[in-house]
Amino acid sequence: MPAVSRRIIDQQQLSITLDRLCFELIENHNDFANSALMGIQPRGIYLARRIKERLQHFIPGIKLPYGELDISFFRDDFRRRDMIVPSTTNVDFLVEGKRVILIDDVFFTGRTIRAAMDALLAFGRPATVELMVLIHRKYSAQLPIAPDYTGVAIDTISSQKVKVHLQQPDGEDGVWLISDTEA
Repeated sequence: MPAVSRRIIDQQQLSITLDRLCFELIENHNDFANSALMGIQPRGIYLARRIKERLQHFIPGIKLPYGELDISFFRDDFRRRDMIVPSTTNVDFLVEGKRVILIDDVFFTGRTIRAAMDALLAFGRPATVELMVLIHRKYSAQLPIAPDYTGVAIDTISSQKVKVHLQQPDGEDGVWLISDTEA
């Protein structure tokens, strides 16, 4: 069964989408005095880094706490996997009382976000937790979780995959929808 890949977001569309997401954050967080960004390992960190860079471009001199969260051992399926290769967690600030924005590349079932919220609580109790995703795969949630900030919402079926490529680490920007087809 060969896979068919279709680009659904190109480099220019991705750039515009990232800018829009940043402006939404600016609108809701003003000066970010009590806010923090948290990228979810493994792929959400690259999107979070880009968002942080763009926010620093739009608001020069902004002091915005940033962290990267490994959720490997908080997942509800980690014992079912053959081998777990943990990433690193880098949170060098207290989340206690902060408005934390969790950032991931693709929202599918909500299980990754549930694990991220569990992992986040190890660093304190945030005032609020918001979720930003680049791609929201509608109609696939298995938990009552939904993003607060969405780049693009798409209709997919469970057999399809969404692949986000970002300049860092992939060398190009774009989003592809991959479907298995019969020969």
